[in-house]
Order: sequence, then structure tokens, then C-alpha cells
Amino acid sequence: MSETDETRLKRLAMRSSRRGIKEMDIILGRYAAARLAGMDGAALDSYEALLNENDHDLYQWVTGQVPAPAPFAALIAEIADFAGAAARG
Repeated sequence: MSETDETRLKRLAMRSSRRGIKEMDIILGRYAAARLAGMDGAALDSYEALLNENDHDLYQWVTGQVPAPAPFAALIAEIADFAGAAARG
């Protein structure tokens, strides 16, 4: 039995907001709440793969401390821009 789109979005939203470190809970949780519903299947696949990465690595990528790997570079840039805009108000 395959997963419905609604179930997948809920699962990804939950995984986004219940990470290993609080900073990533906030960053990814807010991003997911605002953007997941508008993503197509390929974008959701990429985001889901990103969620499998280590939180400490993700945090360093999003904050620009370490360059993101090429497969995630565009998505990380989008998340970082979103987080920066949210922080500015």
C-alpha cells in the first residue's frame, strides 16, 4: 500500500520539526510549514533525502559555515534564505 500525498506531507512536516537539535527543529519546521504543500514530487524527494542528513551538518550548511554538498546546494540556499527572511521579520 503506497503512502498518500497528505500522509507524506504530514510525515515530512513531523520529521522537519522533530530533529536532533532545537535550531534545526525551528529552521526546518518553519520551512516545512510554509513550503512543503507547494512542492512537486521531485522537490519532495530531494527534501526527504535532505532530512536523512545529520543535524549538525545541516546546521553548518544552512548557516554557511560549511558549503553544502552539490546535490543539496540549491535546497540549502533556499532554506537559508527562508530562515534569514523569517529572522528579519
